Amino acid sequence: MSTTGANADPLAALSSLPGVAESVESVRKAVDRVYGHRVMRRRSNELTSEAALRGARGSAALSGADWALEEVRRRTDFSGDDEARVVGAALRLTAEAGQLLSIWRQSPLRVLARLHLVAAADKGDAVGRPRQDGEPVTETSAAGAAGPLIELPLPGAAEVEGRLDGLSRLVIAGGSAPALVTAAVVHGELLALRPFGSHNGLVARTAERIVLIGSGLDPKSVCPAEVGHAELGRAAYAAALEGYVSGTPEGVAAWITHCGKAVELGARESTAVCEALQRGAA
Repeated sequence: MSTTGANADPLAALSSLPGVAESVESVRKAVDRVYGHRVMRRRSNELTSEAALRGARGSAALSGADWALEEVRRRTDFSGDDEARVVGAALRLTAEAGQLLSIWRQSPLRVLARLHLVAAADKGDAVGRPRQDGEPVTETSAAGAAGPLIELPLPGAAEVEGRLDGLSRLVIAGGSAPALVTAAVVHGELLALRPFGSHNGLVARTAERIVLIGSGLDPKSVCPAEVGHAELGRAAYAAALEGYVSGTPEGVAAWITHCGKAVELGARESTAVCEALQRGAA
């Protein structure tokens, strides 16, 4: 999907696509259920920390490092092998997201560069900047299997630059689009463009998280969409993304509603954590 059209608020128009308004409403109700839980009034910081851990685990799983939650919780060293480095990158990004909320609305491209720098944990000259023509994109999972983006056409550097600029302008301008719609478009554009030489999936999912928090839909970051994306599975994630990349109304709507389901599942996970905390089991 191109974000460079003439419409003053093209994201708001996506709300009228089939099923999108219903998904937006369903997400709002799911998030409200979490925020209305009595545990949120007393132990919201604990829930935020737990959601961050579970979200990072889910994002890493989509990038091929599908570790058990307790293994992620137990580990302190994430430098041992490829899978450990993916999990470590996901944890660093989740921690970084909360520090970038104020910058996002002013300079989303600066935030994306910072996210890639944090994920890569490298000082190479290709880190923290969009790729150039001829530079490879490594999206092979830590487990050695091809990631969900591998079959998609790779846009050239000029297209990446133009669409990133268009996306940045939309974010800075703001608008009336629901948070879910904006978050899904940011997520989908970054996956479609793969603007960096590595870690594009991790960066895209963190950007989605930033939009959901910064928009006020999930200000305490307790409804991790990454949990839902992982639960829905890599095949469904790839299929929904292909719909988005097609640019058809049906495909874009399917991607937005897929992201909505992911947020709902993240909210459901946190509701279960609330219940466990209330029982004293977590």
